[in-house]
Amino acid sequence: MRKLSMDELNRLTVADFKNTRKFPLTLVLDNVRSLHNVGAAFRTADAFAVEKIWLCGITGRPPHRDITKTALGSTESVAWEYAPTTLEALHQLKAAGYVLVAVEQTTESILLADFIIAADQPYALVMGNEVFGVEDEVLALCDAAVEIPQFGTKHSLNVSVAAGVVLWEFISKLEKSV
Repeated sequence: MRKLSMDELNRLTVADFKNTRKFPLTLVLDNVRSLHNVGAAFRTADAFAVEKIWLCGITGRPPHRDITKTALGSTESVAWEYAPTTLEALHQLKAAGYVLVAVEQTTESILLADFIIAADQPYALVMGNEVFGVEDEVLALCDAAVEIPQFGTKHSLNVSVAAGVVLWEFISKLEKSV
């Protein structure tokens, strides 16, 4: 066994990536404070060919050296937009036909594995602040909430880790439904 070389990985150029088919998924960062989490979200969005990232409220925006350091160039490949509030972004997404899904533990959240995905529907996945989670008024606008099962002493995962887990689950289900 050996690691594959960069040539063998056959990665797309940024220009080719921008023109390739994306999954009907948008990541919404609701007041995420850590610039490293923002950079990691970009890198994850690139890896999973996500349509776009919405950076909302206090969430940092490129170009910033702490975002760039973690993103490893993905701020150039992944489409992104800024909204002063998460509600503003979600109203635009809802008007465009997206199903708004909060990644949060709520009284009505569904375990991630049990969430049913419609292949013909675009989804906006809302990731909350590292301390306070998804804001209450944002939750009120969401169509559903999913939670990642956890079995240890902590009740949450890092925002960027949670984004990777949720995106992978959604993409796995989308791939099976096609």
